Amino acid sequence: MTLNNDEDLERLKEIGRICANALQAMGEALELGITTAELDAIGRKVLEDAGARSAPELCYDFPGATCISVNEEIAHGIPGRRVIQPGDLVNIDVSAEKGGLFADTGASFPVPPVKTEIDRLCRDGKRAMWVGLKQVKPGQSLAAIGNSIGEFARKNRYSLVANLASHGIGRSLHEEPSEIATWPDPSERRRMTEGMVFTVEPFLSMGAQWAEGGDDDWTLYSEPRAPTVQYEHTVVVTRSGPLVVTLPG
Repeated sequence: MTLNNDEDLERLKEIGRICANALQAMGEALELGITTAELDAIGRKVLEDAGARSAPELCYDFPGATCISVNEEIAHGIPGRRVIQPGDLVNIDVSAEKGGLFADTGASFPVPPVKTEIDRLCRDGKRAMWVGLKQVKPGQSLAAIGNSIGEFARKNRYSLVANLASHGIGRSLHEEPSEIATWPDPSERRRMTEGMVFTVEPFLSMGAQWAEGGDDDWTLYSEPRAPTVQYEHTVVVTRSGPLVVTLPG
C-alpha cells in the first residue's frame, strides 16, 4: 500500500495502535501456568473491544485470533492447551483489520528464569529490528534493510532465518512490496517511495537459518533447532524517515 491522504494515515495509525495495545496486554498477562489459548483470548478481547478483526482469522481462517509460538516454534503457532513453563521463550504476533486497513506487529517474551544468552538475544532482536527500521526513507533501496540487519547479525554472531520475510501491508495483510528480505539479498533492486507501507520483522537466531513446517498446516519451527526471536513493526516511508504506526497508546 502507498498512502496518499491524511485520512488513510490516521486510519492506519488507529489499527496500528489497536494491534500494539493487544500485544502489550498479552505480554503483560504472560505468566507461568497460563495457556496459549487463554493468552489468545486476551488479545482477541482487546481487538474486538476496539472494533477490529483478527487478520489471520479473516484472511486465512487461522485457528486463533493471534499467533503464539513457544520455544522451538518460531512463527504461526496455534493457540491451544500448551501451558507456559519456566524459561519458555514466547513469540506473539498480532495483526488485525479495521475499516479496511491492516497492521501487523509482534515481539518475543522470555519467561523467568531467563538465561543470560536468551536475555541478550531478546535485547538484540529488538536492536536488529530498529537497525532495519532506520534504513527507511524515500529513494533508499529495500535491500538496505536486509543488508544492515545482516551486518548487525554478523557482528554479534547471530544467524537470520532466511525464508520468513517482511511484507507490504495496508489494504490487505500481505501485499506489495512482497517478500522484503531481512537478510542480505543481492538480487533486491526495488526502492522505497514516500507513503509506502510495509513491515520490518527480522528473525534473529542463535543458529537457525530456516523455518520448516511441522505436523499441522500452520506452525513453523527453527531449522536447525535454536532459540529464535522476532520483533515486528508496521512502518510508513516518510520524508523525515520511518513512521512506526504499531505503538501502544
